[in-house]
Amino acid sequence: MTRRQQIKHFILGNFLFTDDDNALADDTSLIQQGIVDSTGILELIGFIEETWSIQVPPQDMTPANFDSLGSIDRYLDGRLAG
Repeated sequence: MTRRQQIKHFILGNFLFTDDDNALADDTSLIQQGIVDSTGILELIGFIEETWSIQVPPQDMTPANFDSLGSIDRYLDGRLAG
């Protein structure tokens, strides 16, 4: 399973309560669509930190980094590349 698939399955199971991969597109805004709120973003960040053994600093906790599967994956590309 790819990293993006792992994140998607976490969101589907914990916020949308489904296992239907078609319920969430890579560019769907998690915030604008009401899929996650501020607490949900923190849960998502906790999952990311635990799964990939990284620490997300407060200044990185922005919608630009965590608003869609695509943006989360791009953020992790940068964090894990170094």
